[in-house]
Amino acid sequence: MKIDRFEDAIAWQKSKVLCIEIYKTFDMIKDFGFKDQIQRAAVSVMNNIAEGFERKSNKEFAHFLYMAKGSCGELRSMLILAKELNKITNEKQKELITLAKEVSKIISGLIKSISTQ
Repeated sequence: MKIDRFEDAIAWQKSKVLCIEIYKTFDMIKDFGFKDQIQRAAVSVMNNIAEGFERKSNKEFAHFLYMAKGSCGELRSMLILAKELNKITNEKQKELITLAKEVSKIISGLIKSISTQ
């Protein structure tokens, strides 16, 4: 299936859901440094997918997808820290980490599919 717009990519759609969940979860957090960092990591995932797609080159797209995967890892790391610092519940952490891992797997699949073209 050919994707004509980044908005049609499942990876971007799922990363947007993840980003919205991060914003909702940390909305009331008073630790602004922490809040800013975790929100930036979440936004970076979806924006790197979008930016890479718009480059119109599979090589550049793959580069940005790898950056999106890196931001997904950063996000998971921040979620571990969030739980350790009692900023989120164990259940919320598990939910968000599961979603982040799903996004990462989808991005990996996308990298694989554009690398074989």
